[in-house]
Amino acid sequence: MNSKRVAIIGAGAGGLAAAVDMARVGWQVDLFERSNTIGGKMRRLQVAGKAIDAGPTVFTMRWVFEQLFADAGHNFQQAVHHRSTQCLARHFWTQGGQLDLHPNVAESTNAIANFSNAQEAEGYRQFMADSACLYELLKDSFMAADKPNPMTLARRMGLGGLLQLAKIAGTRNYWQQLDRYFRDPRLKQLFGRYATYVGSSPLQSPALLMLIAWVEQTGVWLLPGGMHSLACAMAQLAADLGVRIHLGADITKLDVHKGRVSGVTIGSSDKIKFDAVVYNGDFAALSSGELGEHVRPAAPVVRPAQRGLSAITWCANARTGGAPLQYHNVCFSDHYAEEFKAIFERKQITTTPTVYVCAQDRIDGHVPSESERLLLLINAPASGDLAPMNTENIERLRELTWQVLADCDIHIDYQRDNSTSTSPAEFHQLFQGSGGSLYGRATHGLMSSFARPGARTAIKGLYLAGGTVHPGPGVPMATLSGRLAANALLADQANG
Repeated sequence: MNSKRVAIIGAGAGGLAAAVDMARVGWQVDLFERSNTIGGKMRRLQVAGKAIDAGPTVFTMRWVFEQLFADAGHNFQQAVHHRSTQCLARHFWTQGGQLDLHPNVAESTNAIANFSNAQEAEGYRQFMADSACLYELLKDSFMAADKPNPMTLARRMGLGGLLQLAKIAGTRNYWQQLDRYFRDPRLKQLFGRYATYVGSSPLQSPALLMLIAWVEQTGVWLLPGGMHSLACAMAQLAADLGVRIHLGADITKLDVHKGRVSGVTIGSSDKIKFDAVVYNGDFAALSSGELGEHVRPAAPVVRPAQRGLSAITWCANARTGGAPLQYHNVCFSDHYAEEFKAIFERKQITTTPTVYVCAQDRIDGHVPSESERLLLLINAPASGDLAPMNTENIERLRELTWQVLADCDIHIDYQRDNSTSTSPAEFHQLFQGSGGSLYGRATHGLMSSFARPGARTAIKGLYLAGGTVHPGPGVPMATLSGRLAANALLADQANG
């Protein structure tokens, strides 16, 4: 047994992945989580007697998890029950219209032609071809690799790849890019929404975010046990490898001696020595000195104006009526661009927000006859530490949200005892230093993809993982970040 010890702080996807990779090569691993459950943002709430996923709900990039489990000598297919879906999402508009997208370009092309016209369908076909090209260019050179800078990324891609990237994405923002493919404003709304997957505004994001559309084409799976079951499977894998998981363990300080991390402090005074630490919390907590002024990494502080989106969510166990729902549903109203101007410029939520509804019992065409488990979400500014919302604010926004749903002919029986909400202030409490942002720094501006810190820090023995560092937010990306942190730690140990 290796006598080296590593502390991993945060039992989200990145922390769990780092724990697995460190344990499988023989390190003694202690995983600390300040809450009483594992999973981080893959959290689950009990509402009216039902367990409801209250965080990420879309499972993509299965290859990331297959590789993690296979490298540890386990089989992902056996560990996590999942099945592919034939409908990526059902989309509704308050002004009328309904469109399903599918994990098949030809099928979605036909659906768009029937929904809009042949010209829009052809625009979609070209959009997907360009998205696929961007995905292939960046999958190994950026997403699954150590954090690059513009020069190292250019070397990894080669001249041909660089020219392709410039030809497709250029210097346009994502919103401008969509004009190359779509004239129907409803379709521009639909595909512009992919920017929100990384907590950003399509009006300010780089055009390369369109590659997210191809990520979904490579597969979207439904987990009957919810996304929290993925976290449980990763935690079980870690435990099987000998990882010791400590829940309710609040790390209040990282201990540093002569420029090198030496351990952690739990609570007010319980110090434990470690040879290395992987921090899987929000990077903003480190950069603002919340875990000790002496451990501020040599990376820019994430200012409130740079934060990605937060949200207001409602978990409900309720009856539904009206238009039939799929597992994933999105309701759009008019003035989509105004929604993001309000959030990022005025720190407000519009009166007609876009509404995401995850109907978690609707798997394999099942339509619940009684109440069903629902997660509803609207975008919000990440100002939970600056301007917390009171109960009246939340109720007013709930009423506006339910009105958008009603305008799309979706009716949800709301009762106070069948629903619970989470606001940006509560997300800030859950995720230290975040301000309520669920994504870390917003991906705004042409160079924003390089702004997130990488796995290594200026403090020897301290490494970073999670959705707020490279390669970015989302469960698969956070998982990759944990693996990159473990790889960096092991490489540095090997090199002395």
